[in-house]
Amino acid sequence: MITLVFSQVKNKNLNDEIALLTLLIEKWDSEHNTFNELDPVQLLTSFMNSHNIKAKDLVTLLGISKSYISEILNYKKGFSKSIIRSLSTYFKVSQEAFNRPYALKSSEINVLSKSNSLRSKKELINH
Repeated sequence: MITLVFSQVKNKNLNDEIALLTLLIEKWDSEHNTFNELDPVQLLTSFMNSHNIKAKDLVTLLGISKSYISEILNYKKGFSKSIIRSLSTYFKVSQEAFNRPYALKSSEINVLSKSNSLRSKKELINH
């Protein structure tokens, strides 16, 4: 297909062939795209595995700390806009693949403080 696109000779048949191939590729891609089945962290992990990339490699690639990478991979922090842009450029996917909602894990401190505040509210109501 690359040969067709960059060919110096263009005619109606060649343009039709390029359009048809483009349509078929887009159709196949939409039917076989598994990005929507994975949350952004699972997608990143999948790309890391397929490209033999470790968390420490992402530090250099994204220009962020190893602890921030760890927090992302452990669902404690979300992807920033700059991380989404960098990952989509590096892995050659749309930004939407990494820019989808997913649940983050609450830290134990937040969970404990929320339960303590709920208990305090209940105690106030009961007294």
